[in-house]
Amino acid sequence: MTSNPIKLGIVGVGKIVRDQHLPAVAKDGDYQLAAAASRHGKVDGIPNYPTIEAMLAAEPGVQAVSLCMPPQFRYDAARTALEAKKHVFLEKPPGATVSEVEHLKALADKNGVSLFASWHSRYAPAVEAARAFLVSAKLTSAAINWKEDVRRWHPNQEWIWEPGGFGVFDPGINALSIATHILPPMFITSAVLDFPENRAAPVAAHVAFRTSNGLPVTMELDWLQTGPQSWDILAETDKGKMVL
Repeated sequence: MTSNPIKLGIVGVGKIVRDQHLPAVAKDGDYQLAAAASRHGKVDGIPNYPTIEAMLAAEPGVQAVSLCMPPQFRYDAARTALEAKKHVFLEKPPGATVSEVEHLKALADKNGVSLFASWHSRYAPAVEAARAFLVSAKLTSAAINWKEDVRRWHPNQEWIWEPGGFGVFDPGINALSIATHILPPMFITSAVLDFPENRAAPVAAHVAFRTSNGLPVTMELDWLQTGPQSWDILAETDKGKMVL
């Protein structure tokens, strides 16, 4: 640990925090986990609070917060932290709308703190190699196939089906975070979303894009996939097919 680690507060303690965030913070000497805020979860060995407001009021030494709650509540929590002059890390997706994130950017500038939005899939080892290959080749078409079983990866998590919960776009944003990094700029031309009965978010999506040069990109998202799970981005180029 460094002599002056950044005192970090985590907001939203669920499965991903326990599987990923806590081990990552524990082995990084630049950070010290100082507190947590969550409606349901707790982290052993540090102070725990029911809300971010309670945490920041009781723990003025917290310098930065990592927001790991469902997306419906992230804007309000980020605004609270930025107005308290805390650095903020936004888990994916950074907001429900672009305008939310633009306002948070302005708040961060006004208060002299950092606002960092990140997508973990972009850091997968093969992504930069794929990007370098596509820069060197002439793209002719691309396809994104992201198919997994929601019952396996999100059991009993009702928030994903509620308004603002993103449904199948919760994993789909992982695909888009990679695609927008390795492919040319692209724009939606059509989309069909499949909604389960009595749910506010889609369980599948069929999306067509075109790149700025008019090349087709298709995306198939499916949260009812049984058997093998697939997270694939395919590209046809003048140098052959790329499979990521």
